[in-house]
Amino acid sequence: MKRLPVVLLLCAALLAGPAAPALAADDCPGGKSGTSAMWLSILHPGLGEWYLKGWGGFKNCPTKKFWLGFIPLYGWPGYLQVKSAIDARHCRTNDDIGG
Repeated sequence: MKRLPVVLLLCAALLAGPAAPALAADDCPGGKSGTSAMWLSILHPGLGEWYLKGWGGFKNCPTKKFWLGFIPLYGWPGYLQVKSAIDARHCRTNDDIGG
């Protein structure tokens, strides 16, 4: 029961993500919005960078941030969530988890 709101929020964000660049300035390469990418990374580390790379398979996913994002207080909510959101907002798509 507790997962249902999280799943609904994730679905809403995924649907709103591609529409958000039409509302915001296209400030990242490929016409992607850094703000939309930031919000996706707040939902889960790595999603914003994955969005900036055009989704696709796991070859486009920052795997370290994505999988380590499942560790409580380190991934979500925690350090990686903030690191990923900052990277995505600045259009960085690397998988660097260091400072």
